Amino acid sequence: MDWNWATAWWIAAGALIAAELATGTFYLLMLAVGAGAGALAAHLALSPTGQVLAAALVGGAAVVGWHRQRGKAPRAAPAASNPDVNLDIGQSVQVDAWSPDGRTQVQYRGATWQARFVGSVPAESGRHVIRAVEGSCLLLDR
Repeated sequence: MDWNWATAWWIAAGALIAAELATGTFYLLMLAVGAGAGALAAHLALSPTGQVLAAALVGGAAVVGWHRQRGKAPRAAPAASNPDVNLDIGQSVQVDAWSPDGRTQVQYRGATWQARFVGSVPAESGRHVIRAVEGSCLLLDR
């Protein structure tokens, strides 16, 4: 079997892809794209220096592009208040009375829960919405 620079670049790209699959680091996939560019440069008979430059430029640009794209994406809410993580967020509960320190106990999902008011208006009895969960304490708002 004939080993040349293109073969070495393709093996490097495959190793980077395997490492990305094992770790979940998407940046390694961008570096694998750079290694693929190095392999294509080898197929075009560029010198080893040209191959490394092609791999570095394409891989580096892909990493920078992905980093910028990822920076523009909105951050996920913390798990305590993220309805995609905690299905209790957004559900409503009935509050009969509040203690002076803004705490109460509510019946929710067949159990008694501690609850705390986190809204901006004064706490009143009635329907409230779960905004977050801290341990076994529901954080409620109107």
